Amino acid sequence: MKTIAEVLNSATSRLEMCGVDSPRLDAEILLAHVLNCRRLNLYVDAEKILPLEKILHFNELITRRQKKIPVAYLTGSKEFFGLSFAVNDNVLIPRPDTEILTEFVGEYLRGLGGTVNFADLGTGSGAIAVSILKFVKSSRACAVDISPEALEVAKFNAAKFHVDDRIEFFCGDMFAPLTGKIFNAVVSNPPYIPTRDLETLQAEVQSEPKLALDGGLDGLNFYRRIINDAPNFLASGGLLAVEVGFNQSAAVKNLIVANGNFERVETLKDLANIERVVAAHKID
Repeated sequence: MKTIAEVLNSATSRLEMCGVDSPRLDAEILLAHVLNCRRLNLYVDAEKILPLEKILHFNELITRRQKKIPVAYLTGSKEFFGLSFAVNDNVLIPRPDTEILTEFVGEYLRGLGGTVNFADLGTGSGAIAVSILKFVKSSRACAVDISPEALEVAKFNAAKFHVDDRIEFFCGDMFAPLTGKIFNAVVSNPPYIPTRDLETLQAEVQSEPKLALDGGLDGLNFYRRIINDAPNFLASGGLLAVEVGFNQSAAVKNLIVANGNFERVETLKDLANIERVVAAHKID
């Protein structure tokens, strides 16, 4: 039988040989998942002998990680905004960069005071909508996704974090199922990878649903649609905020300005100093 330290070291070597970016970290996360413990305990109990069934389960996950399946899909969870969201291969894995968008919209809604509502387009796992609902207790949400399978994940997360009484889910294409509704804010992290670039993405990202990645020929298809339709769904002064890809902020800002229905266009940078969010308000 092998100790935690021996199993961990062996798995790290296997992942290194396959070119995994963070072999030690990934091995630790997966072993902690199998043992249902914190990563710190792997070092506190480094000499503990592991049961064979735990080793076999862990080795199976390492084999799948060698095939570049993302860690979040292997553990079935991903931390976002201080919450552990359920994820699977029907949804995009929440990224830390998206927390900037989430916090910005949440702060705006909380600043309005009273009951407020917002729409989350392309909700996926529900990470944005659920986090805002947890952050802004007086808010209500409409979450839209074209994938029924993704909506099931979002519904699970809404129930997990006890906000399911303040969110409605709609299966459809962007604003299509929201006809007649008016919101204080519209938020979206839409697909924004240019179609030609999909094949060049790292293997882990290619494991994620293409539906959540493909932004059309120039990556801007969904921004055009959202910006064109948003004025019909926003209250006067209402906020439109979207996440954008690398080097897309200027193009998205231009689309907003050209629309003529928005003012106070601004951008927010992520931790890498990349413009990651573009926001604007509907003209009163």
